[in-house]
Amino acid sequence: MQHTARRCPAAHPEDPTPCAGPVVVTVLDATNSGADGCEHHGARLLASLDRGRVYALPDAPEGAAIRTFKATDGLRPFCWVDGPRTRPAQLSRAENRARTHR
Repeated sequence: MQHTARRCPAAHPEDPTPCAGPVVVTVLDATNSGADGCEHHGARLLASLDRGRVYALPDAPEGAAIRTFKATDGLRPFCWVDGPRTRPAQLSRAENRARTHR
């Protein structure tokens, strides 16, 4: 799927952001259910999962899964939802690391 008005399957219905390129990764949850997506929505989905994994699709550009995984580090779960976030499950992995290294 090329970048069009339609969004990739990894885009959450409440996430207002557009796709950032073609579908290049698969994101799987702990039960191996998954969705294919662009790097942008793949990262946002992965950040919202507990024990999720990301894999590059066969025709993906080199490093697509790694870029997606790295982008997840700074993203909060369900980052499109506004409101206060104080519990560890509501924070990004980077924020949680920073809290434990104070």
